[in-house]
Amino acid sequence: MFHSILVATDGSKLADKAVSSAIDLAAESSAKLVALTVVPRYARDYYDGVMILSNEEIARIEGQSVKAAQTRLDEVGERARARGVRVETSAIVSDVVAEAIIAESRKHESDLIVMASHGRKGLARLLLGSETQHVLTHSKLPVLVLR
Repeated sequence: MFHSILVATDGSKLADKAVSSAIDLAAESSAKLVALTVVPRYARDYYDGVMILSNEEIARIEGQSVKAAQTRLDEVGERARARGVRVETSAIVSDVVAEAIIAESRKHESDLIVMASHGRKGLARLLLGSETQHVLTHSKLPVLVLR
């Protein structure tokens, strides 16, 4: 059925449901699971609404975020391996989360993307955007969205 399933997670409880479903699908399909967290790049100038920091300090902050993300991904890997699923994990830093998810799905030759949606509507969706919506509209792969 599937050969490679990419699951995008931000470590939230809702994303954990997507991870559990992706592990189940991978186990049933004998597919490889690619667990991905995209860490948003730290804003670099005053106009982005943040305090100006040195490049070294920004690199340190981003490094800490990637390390925390990798710790969460390691837990996903343990859960998957306990079910007999082959798993790869990837924590990357990117300004464009949805595009990074799509690019990683291509890189790993995935045939399904699994992710969660918070289901925001109205002004919250307009202001916060929707990475899931972006992936749905720009990916050429099937996307399983869980809420």
